[in-house]
Parts: sequence; structure tokens; C-alpha cells
Amino acid sequence: MDAIQAVRELGKAIQADERYIEYARAKKVNDEDAELQNLIGEFNLIRQNAAMEYNKPEEEQNKEKLTKLNADMQEAYEKVMANENMAMFTVAKAGMDELMGQVNTVLTLVLQGADPDTCPTSQPTGCTGSCESCGGCG
Repeated sequence: MDAIQAVRELGKAIQADERYIEYARAKKVNDEDAELQNLIGEFNLIRQNAAMEYNKPEEEQNKEKLTKLNADMQEAYEKVMANENMAMFTVAKAGMDELMGQVNTVLTLVLQGADPDTCPTSQPTGCTGSCESCGGCG
């Protein structure tokens, strides 16, 4: 089996993992939630308006407008995050991020010469990414 075929097999294994299945399900529910999509749209519009104001030269920025936009953006963000479907998506995404972190750690360590069968799936706390300063991965 060549490397590309192995990656395709890895892709199949990831799609069969419960964390991926939950993530895909939660993403679909989010995408179909019109109320949530409207809330996200409102948040993005406020964020764009704030970015336009921040990108002006400092002497041209309207500080009162920026304060209001920041408050509005925080309120819109809280509404998005209070949505039940977004809450479920956030949990599912954390699981998916954990899975992808494990995959990336193994791949990184293997590329650094570690044994694919025994290298850890998570970096030790405070890992610099350089195995020369460590000794914990082997």
C-alpha cells in the first residue's frame, strides 16, 4: 500500500469514528437551523461593521460607534452560543478537534522518526515540537 492509499484508508477510518459521525450530524443540524443561521448572519454583519471602523485611521474612528458595535457583537455572539444546536455542535467539534489533534500528533512524530506503533497520540505538556529537547517520545 502506498502513502496515498494509506491516507485514503485513514480518511475512511476517521469517517467511521463516532466523533466524526457526531460532528457531521451536528453540522448538518446547524446548517439547517434557519434561526441559527440568521443569528450567525447578524453577528457577521456587526463584526464586518466593527472591522471597517477599526480599519479607519485612529483619528477617524468613532469611539462611541466602536463601543456600541463591540457591545452589539458580544450580544449577538451570546445569542449564537445560547442556541441549543450550536451548543451541541460546539461539543461535537471539540471531539473532532481532539481526534484530528491525535492524528496530527502521530503523523508529526512519525515524520520525526518515531515508531508509528508506539508513539503517543498527544504531545507532552509544554512540547516544543522538537524531539531533540525531549526524550519522552522515543
